[in-house]
Amino acid sequence: MAHIRPDDRVNGVGSRDTLREPSSDAMSQADVWLRGIYEISKALTAPARLDITLANVANILPSFVQMRHGAIVVLDAEGEPEIAASAGNPDTARSGTHPTIPQAVVDEIVATGTRLVIPDLGTSELFQDDLETYPSGNSLPIAFIGVPVKAEHKILGMLSIDRVRDSATGSRYDEDIGFLTMVANLVGRTIRLHRALTTDRERRVDEQWIPENSRDEDRTDPVPHPPVKMDGIIGESPALKQVLETVSIIARTNSTVLLRGESGTGKEFFAQLIHKLSRRRRKSFVKLNCAALSESVLESELFGHEKGAFTGAISQRAGRFELANGGTLLLDEIGEISPAFQAKLLRVLQEGELERVGGTKTLQVDVRLICATNRDLETAVVNGDFRADLYYRINVVPIILPPLRERPGDIPRLANAFLERFNKDNHLELAFAPSALEFISQCYFPGNVRELENCVQRTATLARSRTIAPSDFACNNNQCLSWLLWKRADHSHSGNTGDERTRSNITPIGSRIPAGRFGTAQDNVLPHTAAPPNDPAFPAIGPRLTERDRLIDAMEKVGWVQAKAARILGVTPRQVGYALRRHGIEVKKF
Repeated sequence: MAHIRPDDRVNGVGSRDTLREPSSDAMSQADVWLRGIYEISKALTAPARLDITLANVANILPSFVQMRHGAIVVLDAEGEPEIAASAGNPDTARSGTHPTIPQAVVDEIVATGTRLVIPDLGTSELFQDDLETYPSGNSLPIAFIGVPVKAEHKILGMLSIDRVRDSATGSRYDEDIGFLTMVANLVGRTIRLHRALTTDRERRVDEQWIPENSRDEDRTDPVPHPPVKMDGIIGESPALKQVLETVSIIARTNSTVLLRGESGTGKEFFAQLIHKLSRRRRKSFVKLNCAALSESVLESELFGHEKGAFTGAISQRAGRFELANGGTLLLDEIGEISPAFQAKLLRVLQEGELERVGGTKTLQVDVRLICATNRDLETAVVNGDFRADLYYRINVVPIILPPLRERPGDIPRLANAFLERFNKDNHLELAFAPSALEFISQCYFPGNVRELENCVQRTATLARSRTIAPSDFACNNNQCLSWLLWKRADHSHSGNTGDERTRSNITPIGSRIPAGRFGTAQDNVLPHTAAPPNDPAFPAIGPRLTERDRLIDAMEKVGWVQAKAARILGVTPRQVGYALRRHGIEVKKF
């Protein structure tokens, strides 16, 4: 009489249980199992999703092994159940319910990598909390057999069956374990193959974003880059397409990205796009506005804290770095953090490890970092407000987002998209007249996309009819609050002649400015303003004057000071100087 071998672990009553005597019909039983392996192999090689394939295998098992219920559990990279397939024999399948394998049983088989035999579930500690899901319908005990699913010496999951131990079936373990082990090995190889194909498919999807002209250096004709679509990013302008092309390339890497641009250019949307196109897209995208929190709160939010670390810390809390582990973390307004906290952040970026506030345990994190700012970090480094080593750490791949004034053709598209959203939220059917879209396309919008959205909402709210006309816009009725804000900012900077960057950003939202930059070939005349014509800051010049005449008029009004003329015309002093040279205008000196 044979017994359970030493490597067959038995949990429950009877640490040594007898096996069934070899049957005189052993050869026919071997033929049955050979047929079973053949049928299972056909199911595993059939073209189908992995979850469907495993479900088909589970449904085949009752035909070749005595069982009540069967299950296949596949684990992901973190050891959590990813796929679970179950089946039962025809008699028990009528109930429509299959018991769930306790997590303790899965952990036991996966941790040890060996088979698990339980002659009676009622006496096993592993099933004590789940016995109600294993009703036998009689007083006979229920036996359980589980084997690990392996591939290349790696545990991928487990395969199990349970059955009622009656006098007919006896305790046939050894032979069934051999059959189930063969099935588990076939399942493991299939899982490994499916994952390899999935990885290869993802790699090919990533590679499709690479422009074909970069793969073949001998090609002279550029191949258009495939369009990138995402909710919130709308436009077809060359400036936007260039940014999207850069984003699609860097998204395939883990390099740190620094998004730079004026307020309202959509830095958060582009960060989400980078995450969506990256290999980390299945993990979390976590964001934090650094400017909205004090230094102490910011440290707790980013690194987490232990229970009792400070007043109000009633429980342990994971920080944003931990929550983004394996994924992407966006630190918005990175230029606003204090120099003291910059040193703490630098260590995490360099070492990839941190400690929670009030804790001593070092935690390892794998995070793809994206930072965003509208500040001049270079000047902040020179002034000592921003650490140079942190600047070099986050400025690996800088992306400068274009302001809306450099995307003239996108303004009508964005305006229509915002109006459509407004109509949906308010159950209205408003529409822009063509002249209204032409009017709004000539505005400067220093607040960029966010300012345009506010303008559309305000105009749609106060519109007098279903068709929005140019007269509905606030800037056409001397009611633009952004214009008043610009006017006050202009007076506050009137005595400052050393900060060209500040002056170039001070422009009224109501200023109707041609799409191109001042002084380019497409600009036939200088911008005229929708501000009050009697305002001393703006010349009352009609739009029929040439660019040269308007430039001379502006220079004469301000005593030939280029910086002041630039503020009047809504451009930068450098552009004014370029225009003076292009038109051959001699600057008068007093």
